[in-house]
Amino acid sequence: MADPTAQAVFKDIPEFFEVELGESLSSRTETLVSFRELGPPDLCHTIKSSNKHGVKELGSYHYVSGVDASSSASLAAYLNSLTYAIEDQPAWFSKGPSWKVRSGSYCCFNAFSRVDVRVDVKIPGGVSSYVIDLRGERHEATPQIWTETYLSALLRAILYTDDTSYKLVGYRKLEPIRTQEDELRFLAAAEALFPKGWQLGSDPEIQVACLTANHLVTGLMKYFGDSFRLDKAANLFEKLAVREPEINALLAQAYIGMNEEVKAIQIIASSLRTHPPTYTLLHTQSTFLRSKSAYHPALKIAKSAVQIAPSEFTTWAKLTEIYVDLGEWEMALLTLNSCPMFTVNERDLHRMPVPGKTWLPVKGWVTETGILDEGGDEDIDPALQRLPAPALKGTFAQAYKILSRLVSLIGWDELLKARSNVFVMEEEYRMQKAQGDLRDVVGDHSPNSADLSHSSDPSVPSVDPFDLSSRNGRGGGGGGADDNASTRGVVSPALRSRNGELSLETDDGISTSGDGPLSPGVPVIKVSSESDREKEFGASESPSASASTSNGGETKMNGNGEIGGIEKPSAAATPADSHSIPHQSPNGHAHNDSTSTEPGQTGQEASGTGQDGFSFTNKRLCERWLDNLFMCLYEDLRIWTIYRAEVAHFKTQHLAYRKTSSEWEILGELGWRLGHREEAKECWVRCLDGGRFSAKAWGRLLEVWCEEGDVQRSLNAAVRLTVYNYRWYMETSYPTSVAHHIFKLGQIHGHAKISYTLLSMSLPEPIQKAMEGYLNYGKNFGVEGSDF
Repeated sequence: MADPTAQAVFKDIPEFFEVELGESLSSRTETLVSFRELGPPDLCHTIKSSNKHGVKELGSYHYVSGVDASSSASLAAYLNSLTYAIEDQPAWFSKGPSWKVRSGSYCCFNAFSRVDVRVDVKIPGGVSSYVIDLRGERHEATPQIWTETYLSALLRAILYTDDTSYKLVGYRKLEPIRTQEDELRFLAAAEALFPKGWQLGSDPEIQVACLTANHLVTGLMKYFGDSFRLDKAANLFEKLAVREPEINALLAQAYIGMNEEVKAIQIIASSLRTHPPTYTLLHTQSTFLRSKSAYHPALKIAKSAVQIAPSEFTTWAKLTEIYVDLGEWEMALLTLNSCPMFTVNERDLHRMPVPGKTWLPVKGWVTETGILDEGGDEDIDPALQRLPAPALKGTFAQAYKILSRLVSLIGWDELLKARSNVFVMEEEYRMQKAQGDLRDVVGDHSPNSADLSHSSDPSVPSVDPFDLSSRNGRGGGGGGADDNASTRGVVSPALRSRNGELSLETDDGISTSGDGPLSPGVPVIKVSSESDREKEFGASESPSASASTSNGGETKMNGNGEIGGIEKPSAAATPADSHSIPHQSPNGHAHNDSTSTEPGQTGQEASGTGQDGFSFTNKRLCERWLDNLFMCLYEDLRIWTIYRAEVAHFKTQHLAYRKTSSEWEILGELGWRLGHREEAKECWVRCLDGGRFSAKAWGRLLEVWCEEGDVQRSLNAAVRLTVYNYRWYMETSYPTSVAHHIFKLGQIHGHAKISYTLLSMSLPEPIQKAMEGYLNYGKNFGVEGSDF
């Protein structure tokens, strides 16, 4: 029996067919209370009826953004446009399509008032609009509600367009702002509602949304910043700063983005003289000073920002980055350890019942291009799949970036040394505790033999992370602290040589060499004549490969993370209470990020002196999350080092080194995280050479080639990403990452050269039209480079 929904689908529009009529609307009403910030994309629900007697009505829905939500008429117009989108598949004897849209409902979440605005359309018939609150009760839609709804919808269209973490099947993205009149209306709504912007929430790195750090500000800076038209944003901020001096921070950022640095500094200086400073204003000032390599003044300003907002992650992270700029590695680790970490709140999503049928059509011209050939399923090395770093989000991802920057500057060994200098290692803790227990047995209760287990006593003095002198000038423990504590805290794995093989031996005696059991997920590098790969190819061991294991089989990694053995970090002692995350405030006291900034129990320092030379004076307890980040970094470095060693070995043997496209993509992301841009670029090129389409690889290469000024390759990548976007219903030119990089090229080469290059590529007409959409936007809105 034929499927009754086969002729009831929309052409080129995704759809989910309901099992029970109207269940999607009921589900959305029930989940309204769970929407925390901007809310999910708009929901469009339609009911279709057939002209055949006895056929039941069908309910379907899809997600959409970019529709003008300023009035009920504009939303009704979108619903009416769907009546012309039903697949026209009449039989030879029929007069028209057998299905038609009988009614529709459009749902748009108002993120300011936390209500759902809905428009019901009956075809033919009338239009009705109303508001559903969190309790499911109906109210009348006022002009103020419509303004808030319009701006909420625009911000979702701008911020969700390129959010790689927000993957929603069946999500149609339309052009949110098509003309300059639309843009003026957007600016007018933003100006009217700017004082209420904090109600929208903020990025995961911001704990408390404020006037200058919220989703409205993020949307404005993204929309105007990605097209290099910050002068529009500056005009808006100038008007707002008259009433709210705090907005001078945003005005200064806009002027710096416009290369009007003198004006920006004048605004900052004037604001600091006449009003109390805010951390956003101080961040703007310190970021500008860092760009001019004035790190010491930037450090002083960043400390002031921490004192103003000690519970914000961004203030501590900024201070950590400046310590890294100054080469004060130990202070950077101490400050990073003091960062308050926040749980990441995911973007708001619908929780819909399982649909009876899913319709995800592909445009004909997209299929004809053959660009999106994803190939079959590929085998991926389990060690690459289990890397923990890609799953990091929010503050944890930002902290990892700082750690990876540290290791790229000083190397893994120096990072471990700095870590052992400022944090108590687990082995140190155990030995000190054992000595304390032994003294208790023999009756030694000397005041100088304090047990580390009492370090959580509030009476233990705390160390100001800004004060270098309090750490005896070394950043480590005073009085004979062991500089190699991290390397002997726990017996760590080492790369050792056995019969010419490079093997990984763990502290429990399990070996990953050829003569022992293989621990799961640990790849083995074999560079001897007995290597399995050499047996396969009949190759012999090269002198260079032998030389790499001549010194006990152990190699080291230099500051650039080159090939060598990566020593596993020993465990650091962490605060006993794993449910709270204390951090250091400017007055030296620790407090929990879930409480106020009042001083609390420290629990972060360890003091104690033993007769055998151990000392924990002025050492800190490493936070559990930071200890976990060290392990994430270790896993990344270990896999990357194994990969580079294998590449070097295969080159010496003149053999082809092969990986699947998925593995090359993961290795490219791994190299990018660790700061090896050229090697990452090579991995992504190899990924695409495998014939499998990878949007992530093309996106990264577009960024790299755009920075290099390579117009031909950049446009080649842009074409493929545009086809991919249209495949998944992103029918918008801007704001997208592709448009941003094209405009970036246009600043140097001009849009005329880009246009001529596209013509020379002899693209199919639909692709040529889609690519011209970026240039048309630039021409209509006066993007820099559009006039030459």
